[in-house]
Amino acid sequence: MPLKPNVVSALFHRDLLITRSYRFAFALDAFYGVLDLLLYFFISRTFEHNPASLGDAPSYFAFAAVGVILGAVLTATSTGVGYWVREEQVTGTLETVSCEPVTSFELCVGLVAFPFGFAALRACLYLGVAAGFLHLDVSNTSWIGVVLILLASGAAIAPIGILAGAAALAVKRGQMLSATLMSLMAILSGMLFPISELPGWLQPLGKILPLRFAFDGARSALFSGSGWGTDLLVLLVWAAVLWPLALFLFGRAFSFSKRAGSLAQY
Repeated sequence: MPLKPNVVSALFHRDLLITRSYRFAFALDAFYGVLDLLLYFFISRTFEHNPASLGDAPSYFAFAAVGVILGAVLTATSTGVGYWVREEQVTGTLETVSCEPVTSFELCVGLVAFPFGFAALRACLYLGVAAGFLHLDVSNTSWIGVVLILLASGAAIAPIGILAGAAALAVKRGQMLSATLMSLMAILSGMLFPISELPGWLQPLGKILPLRFAFDGARSALFSGSGWGTDLLVLLVWAAVLWPLALFLFGRAFSFSKRAGSLAQY
């Protein structure tokens, strides 16, 4: 279906203005992200690691830094739509939005665009802090690979947020769904420790989740500059499968809520 860029741009600009109006909250959020990096930097200095289990990461801090930075981007992307639906329900403006000539596809892309873009800028800040002050080695980095993996990861994970939006429309409190799913996937996919540390029966599940390919691809692009192509391809396949499903379910949930007159209920 055609995508009208002006719709996405309008939603992006609206979210940007809202965020700019809470500058202290933005600064505090960025500060907490830096604190996370410092936490794992000092944790990494307290024990000897097994380099073989960390893949392309040269140290535990490098391994965890990618998990923290990329995890922040993907969490923001996956929760955007669910929290928007909740906020619009609480403020009573969801019915007004439903009357606008906007398709479900445009609405979802527009609502995901700002959280992803804003979180990506934060990721650049955290990466700069880690490389400039915490000795994260990026001398072999493929920056094209980093960008492509980041974009593909966002595309693969965003449908989770759209599904959360559908759940918020149908059964309310859908933002908790995406938060729970992201937390579970982060644990199973090697965000802060290698998948090999999981119980044997959980390792096969961790190896097929999209977050695993996001983390592995980002670490390969950052620390070896190669080997991220397969991860990129798998993420694109996940995106191609999940987007149509998420859009279909969101459209059905939106139509059902309009017919049932429950758009303003929360």
